[in-house]
Amino acid sequence: MVGLGADTTYGSFKEVVKRSPDQTAMIFLGEKYTFSELHSMVLRLAAGLFESGVGKGEKVIVYLYNLPQTLIAWLALQRLEAIPVMVAPVYTAYDIQYMANDVGAEIILCMDTNLSYVIDILNESPIRKVIYTNMTDLIPAWKKYFGMGFGRIPIGKIPKGREFASFRDVMNAGTPDSLPAFKGKPEDTAVMLYTGGTTGFPKGVPLSAGLFLYRVDEWAKASEYIVPSGKGITLLSAPLYHVIGQMDGLTPLLITGEPLIIMPRVVLDAMFDHIQRYKATRMFAVPAMYRMILEHDRLEYYDLSSLRYCGTGGDVLPTEVANRWYQKFKIPLYQGYGATELCAAISLSYSRDGMPPEGAAGKISPGSKFRLVDPDTLEPVPAGEPGELLATSPYAVKGYWNKPEETEKCFINIDGEIWYRTKDVVEVDQNNWLYFRDRSVDLIKHKGYRIAAAEVERVLQEHPAVIAASVVGIADEKVGERIKAFVVLKEDIKGISGFELTKWCKERLAPYKVPQYIEFRDMLPKSKVGKYLRRELREEERRKVSE
Repeated sequence: MVGLGADTTYGSFKEVVKRSPDQTAMIFLGEKYTFSELHSMVLRLAAGLFESGVGKGEKVIVYLYNLPQTLIAWLALQRLEAIPVMVAPVYTAYDIQYMANDVGAEIILCMDTNLSYVIDILNESPIRKVIYTNMTDLIPAWKKYFGMGFGRIPIGKIPKGREFASFRDVMNAGTPDSLPAFKGKPEDTAVMLYTGGTTGFPKGVPLSAGLFLYRVDEWAKASEYIVPSGKGITLLSAPLYHVIGQMDGLTPLLITGEPLIIMPRVVLDAMFDHIQRYKATRMFAVPAMYRMILEHDRLEYYDLSSLRYCGTGGDVLPTEVANRWYQKFKIPLYQGYGATELCAAISLSYSRDGMPPEGAAGKISPGSKFRLVDPDTLEPVPAGEPGELLATSPYAVKGYWNKPEETEKCFINIDGEIWYRTKDVVEVDQNNWLYFRDRSVDLIKHKGYRIAAAEVERVLQEHPAVIAASVVGIADEKVGERIKAFVVLKEDIKGISGFELTKWCKERLAPYKVPQYIEFRDMLPKSKVGKYLRRELREEERRKVSE
C-alpha cells in the first residue's frame, strides 16, 4: 500500500499526480483523462474560481451529477482551501434555498437542467454567481452533437446576466500562476455533506481533511489484499453527494492513483457494459443495488468476472442477497458500517481477513475508537452484550454546522474527546467484528439513504390542510424500508387526497424522501406528554404483515 505522503486532501492528490502523471485518472462516456490532465483542469478551475472571489473557508454548493466536473470542482476547491457543499441534483428549490442560507453560500455549481431551481431562489438566498455545466461539457464536440441529435443529452435553457457563467468560461478565466500559496492543514474542513435532522431540517456535517484522508486510506486498504494498490479500476456507482460516493470516488484520486469509471446516472446495462469493457475490479453499492443486479433479466449477457472486491453499506445486507451474490460470482459482498458523521465507515470487511463472518458489518478500523453503552444511561454495557455505538477517531467531527441543539443531542464529551452517538445498537465480538442489531427509531433506511422521519413530517404539516403527521418505515426486502405517512386533516377540510399530499411532498423533498403510502387517520397515538408515538404505528404495520 502506497502511503498518503501528505496530510491534506490537495497535498495527497498532488502526490498521486507526481507518482502517476500518465496514468488514467477518469473514464467518462468513453473519454479518458490522465492525472496530469486532471491536475491541469483542477488548477485552471481553481484560478477561475479565485477570480470569482472564492477563497479560504468559502462554502461553494456543488449541485451536480457524477461528472468529471464534479471531481474537478471538488479538487479545485481543495486547492483554494474552500469547502465544497455537496448537494443532490434531485433536490428542489426548497432544499437548495435552505442549504444556501444555512451555509451562506454565494456561489453554486449546477447542472444546466437544474438552473430553474437556482433561479427561483436567487432573491431569497446569498447566491451571487451561478456556474452551470452540462454532462457533455468536457467531451469532444462531435460526441456532444451526436448525442444531442438523438435526444440523449438533456440541455437546459441558459438565461443571460453577469451572475451566470459556464463551467468552461470559469475554467478559462484565470491563470494558475495567480493562485495564492497553499497553506492547508489537516484540521481544516475539506467537505460538507448534509444528513437528516431529528428536528426536520437537514444538518451540515463538516468533514476535516485529516479525517477524510484517514477514511479513504482505510477504504483503499480494505481491498488491497486481492486488488493491489495501483492495479485496480473502480466503477463509481454511488452518488458523489453521499458519503459512500465520496469515499469510492476520491480514494483512486487521493490514494491509489488508479482509474475511476464515472457515469452521470446508474443504468444497469450501462454499468455492466463499463465493467466488462474496462475490466473494473472494484465497486461499492448499497444492498438494494446488488439485489437489482441479481434480478436484472439481461445479466447473463455480460461478463462481470473482472470484479474482485464488491463492497456494500448504507443499509443492512440481507443474508439472502449475500448468498445469491456469492453463488453467482464466487466472491463475497464485503460489508461495512458507518455514518456521514463518522466520515463513512468505522468498520470495513478487509479482504486480508478472508470471508467475512455471516452477518458481520465489517471489522472496526484501526485508529477508530468505540464504546457500547446503554442508550438511556450512557453507561458501558457488559462485554458481549449489544449497546448503542459511540465512536470517535483522529480529527473527528465535533458537531453539526450551525445546529447547536442537534449537536448537543448527538455529540458528547467523554474525558476530553468528542464522541458521536450513532443511535444504532450493535454488538462487537472479541475480534472487533461489528454486528448491526437495531437502529434509531427516528431514521428510515430507504435504498441506502438515511431519511429523518421528522423532515418528512415537517413538510406534510406545512400543508394548510394537515394538522398532524407521523412518518415511519415499512420493511421491504427490495429497498430496505418504504416510507409511510399517517396524516390527520383539519376538521373543516374536505376533498384532500393522498395524491395531492404526495405532489406537495414532491415539490419540497428529494424523490427518495417522498412517502410511498399515505393513510388518513382521525387521530394519532400520543404519549402522556403529547409526543406522537411512531413506534405504535410501526408495530401496527408489523402486525399486518405477520397476520
